[in-house]
Amino acid sequence: MQKYGGFFIFCLIVLGACNNATNSNMVQKKDSIVALPFFNQPDWTPEWIGETDSAYKNIHAIPSFSFLDQNGIVVDENLVNGKIYVANFFFTKCRNICPKMTNNMHLLQESFKDDTSILLLSHSVTPETDDVKVLNKYALDNKVDAAKWHLLTGDKKAIYGLAKQQYFAGDTVGYYQSGNEFLHTENFILVDQHRRIRGVYNGTLPVEINRIIEDIAILKSEITSF
Repeated sequence: MQKYGGFFIFCLIVLGACNNATNSNMVQKKDSIVALPFFNQPDWTPEWIGETDSAYKNIHAIPSFSFLDQNGIVVDENLVNGKIYVANFFFTKCRNICPKMTNNMHLLQESFKDDTSILLLSHSVTPETDDVKVLNKYALDNKVDAAKWHLLTGDKKAIYGLAKQQYFAGDTVGYYQSGNEFLHTENFILVDQHRRIRGVYNGTLPVEINRIIEDIAILKSEITSF
């Protein structure tokens, strides 16, 4: 019994050392003012890049865009500049993953309903049927706050190009597709106030929504330090 007790104490010491090493690493990231990684490739490899790093000026950023929301209002990059936002891709007729994503986007809406620095963008991947009128009804049915959450429609080629090539929404497979192969993804994508990708999450899982909320708090702290 004494033998096993000694072994147990040894394990606790090892675990404590590992925890200290992990915490030290976290502090080091905070000290360099990089709490969340950047994502520059469709394989979602995280990269921690500090302001003094030569690669900092070349971090991937979402380019200019222009779509219509559920109220027929133009939504472009000017709306999101200086704000943190979560983007996803859906369609109103979807009965598979989209209802879960919509419910979880609503959780984010309610979590940040009084925070004007946070926005939500949901892009329709069937804009030929999801016109402004259809999106408006969907918004009413799902209690979408138009000041916080924009359901977007527009040119299909523009939406798909932005989704696959810029947001990496279809992961590596979607990135290298040659045409308008249908996009059906559960990814929620966290974008910072400079339109740089800072996180990707499974938008169908409530636990991932909690992680987004936590990461937004980290990101807000990070950008305050800049």
